[in-house]
Amino acid sequence: MRFDYGYDEEQRLGKSYDLNLLRRILPFAAPHRGKLVVSVLLVVAITLLELSVPYITKEIIDRHILPQNRISGNSGSSDQAAPQQLTVDLTDPEVAAVVARHDHLFRIRGDRATIHLANLDRLDQATLSQLRHRDLSGLAAVAGLFMAVVVAIFVFTFVQNLIMELAGHRIMHDLRVGLYRHLQAMPLWFFNRNPVARLVTRTTNDIQNMHDLFTSFISMVFKDMFLLVGIAVVLLAMDWRLALLTFLVLPLVVMTAFGFSMRVRDVFRELRIKVAEINTRFSETISGIKVIQTFRRERENFDAFARLNHDNYLAGMRQINIFAVFMPIIEMLGITSIAIVVYVGGGHVLDQSVSIGVLAAFLAYMKMFFRPIRDLAEKYNILQNAMASAERIFLLMDSPATGIKTGTATIPGPIEEIRFDGVSLAYNGGEPVLESIDLTIKAGETIAIVGATGSGKTSLVNLLVRFYEPTAGTLRVNGIDTASIPRAELRKRIALVMQDPFLFTGSLRSNIFFGVNGFSDDRQATILEASRCSDLIARLPDGLDTRISEGGGSLSSGERQLLSVARAFTADPEIIILDEATSYVDSQTEAQLQQAIANLMRGRTCVVVAHRLTTARTADRIVVLSNGVVMETGTHATLMAARGLYYRLYQLQGR
Repeated sequence: MRFDYGYDEEQRLGKSYDLNLLRRILPFAAPHRGKLVVSVLLVVAITLLELSVPYITKEIIDRHILPQNRISGNSGSSDQAAPQQLTVDLTDPEVAAVVARHDHLFRIRGDRATIHLANLDRLDQATLSQLRHRDLSGLAAVAGLFMAVVVAIFVFTFVQNLIMELAGHRIMHDLRVGLYRHLQAMPLWFFNRNPVARLVTRTTNDIQNMHDLFTSFISMVFKDMFLLVGIAVVLLAMDWRLALLTFLVLPLVVMTAFGFSMRVRDVFRELRIKVAEINTRFSETISGIKVIQTFRRERENFDAFARLNHDNYLAGMRQINIFAVFMPIIEMLGITSIAIVVYVGGGHVLDQSVSIGVLAAFLAYMKMFFRPIRDLAEKYNILQNAMASAERIFLLMDSPATGIKTGTATIPGPIEEIRFDGVSLAYNGGEPVLESIDLTIKAGETIAIVGATGSGKTSLVNLLVRFYEPTAGTLRVNGIDTASIPRAELRKRIALVMQDPFLFTGSLRSNIFFGVNGFSDDRQATILEASRCSDLIARLPDGLDTRISEGGGSLSSGERQLLSVARAFTADPEIIILDEATSYVDSQTEAQLQQAIANLMRGRTCVVVAHRLTTARTADRIVVLSNGVVMETGTHATLMAARGLYYRLYQLQGR
């Protein structure tokens, strides 16, 4: 059997469109849109609460600490730099008592009195508290409001994070299940060309990389955008001239962010590629460790892995370098805008066109203004990381099941005939491995497929099980083109016993009665007896519940083969395909295996791929292949008498 394949190198993708990728993700997010909407509404509430904090600070300063409506310059002087004075209300008994005791410090005008701010230091603490008791009460009320806002932010943030984590994990769950379902439906050539580690990386690392996209990016981007717009509106409302002046740095921020986005995307793509290549190399090392150690290739294998790891390190350092430049630039621009506010706003405070509270709020808002810009840069980092992973995920999900056709036809009644009409097969569009095969298999027949290595024996079996589709000609079952029959409909009637059967991690019971439920104990015992597995099960400490490792490494080749025959019994198939099931077993086990196979073949149509021609002697008909072409067909006796290719092969094996 010849394959024209080797696994594909990881693809370097060209320009990608994030909007298209995000559109592909929407169907997975749609079932959870209710949670997403609630999360966004909570984000809006959190944003409004956060916006209120600097404004509350302004109100504290302007209404209670340095009350703007009650502090003014000395009206008796035209000098704007004259000492400021505080106006108090004499209708308040506590205030009136203080003024009466310290009338030399106050200037009384009707029901109002004024005192220079510098003279406040001449009052003791108790007197000052009595004079400004209303401001102190107001401070307590505002502080309570402040605490209520903080508590509300905490509660809303907790609930919002909880909802988004729940929605994010559900979306990842659905995405992973969708990818897994797609991979299971892919044809055999797809797995021949894609290393296991690469596929594992897609279903684990890459989907996990999208976790932050679902849990923090969606909601936090809304929050940051709302925060930016809200801050801009509040700044313009407080002092539009000062706000416009500070916005002069925004074009530089946009240019910096655009340059950052252009560079970081390629880095994340490279990182995704390197992670997949590292996983592939590691997987191959573990699988081939016997070969590596036997041929003393540890040094060379380590060097190859070290090169991959170093390339991954360099890609990671490129990512760090980009952020090391971008983030300080944003910080510098933020500090520049704050310096503008301090210089210009401070001058406005001195000429009393702006209150100290407004300046303090302005500075707080400017610090807040650049926080969402930095956050958006970090979220863009998350987005690029997720999009690099999404590209790889959807590249797999978009891989068509080329050559695997689907249909809705059913096979009425039992399979009476399988016919190859001029069937040819070429792997990957290369040189044909089967050419113009004409062959008919009748119900109840035992057909042996023989030939030298690479003659196409296993390829013929692959067509029967529909691991591959013919590149020419037609394969029919009961006269129906198999292309119009669902693969599951055909495969439920076929059992394949391979040379090296695969066993899954788990119990013997789950491996033998694979995908079958409801077998009674008597039915299970009958199957185990017919497959000659009873003695094996009896020797094991936990019987059918004995746990085995991946691949059944704790069992011998013969024991694994017996279990494979038992598994075929559970399917109760019409057609048995044996791919030289006795190749790797010892003589004692071979006798048991031959009995088990004979029981399995009884009353069924059998196709036997025979590498040892002694196996083919008892077949009803022998098909001799050479270079993908049927050279001879007949019984053992007729083919030996013809002294053709089969005769020569038999003579060579007999020597």
